[in-house]
Amino acid sequence: MERDTAPTLSPLPTAELLELIRRRRSVKQNLLRPDPVARECVEQMLEAANWAPNHGGSEPWRFTVFAGEARRALGEAFARSYRLGIDPAKYVPEAEKAQLERVWLAPVWIAIGMQPGGRHPEWEEVAAVGAAVHAAQLVAASRGLAAFWTSGMPVLHENTARFVGLEAPARLLGFLYVGYPAIPWPEGLRGDWREKVAWRWD
Repeated sequence: MERDTAPTLSPLPTAELLELIRRRRSVKQNLLRPDPVARECVEQMLEAANWAPNHGGSEPWRFTVFAGEARRALGEAFARSYRLGIDPAKYVPEAEKAQLERVWLAPVWIAIGMQPGGRHPEWEEVAAVGAAVHAAQLVAASRGLAAFWTSGMPVLHENTARFVGLEAPARLLGFLYVGYPAIPWPEGLRGDWREKVAWRWD
């Protein structure tokens, strides 16, 4: 009796996929152009993020997108978080101003949140969000966009988390800022992958 076989997935061009993965870049905010990013691009990034692997279908990623004038309130939240989180003895007015103004250096800021499903270890939920962000970064690269995952105290402070609508046990894991590089597309540098792999293949 002939065995039933599941339909196979039609193969995609592996070489093109690998090239896209190699081309993905993070570019710092002061090296981005101010040109606006089409909402369609961001929507494609977030749709890709939604297909990330996750344990038990928990889909823990949560995103809040800031663009245009909406960045002003985000900058104010960063500045307030700096004031709340810094040791008063180490407070620097210029640093607070930098937090207020940094939002204008990238046209799109995406808050990266993690809403745990409650059934799996937190590290698995965080890993799933990381996979979602990487998927979004790959789509960004396919559109000529750089996407940098930033953190730091003002970004991760509970004041900022509340501002973007995240309350415990949800966590704010940072922001992905997105824009077109003002510099030539950076070259990547990685060590040989074969030096990082041990084989036990009988």
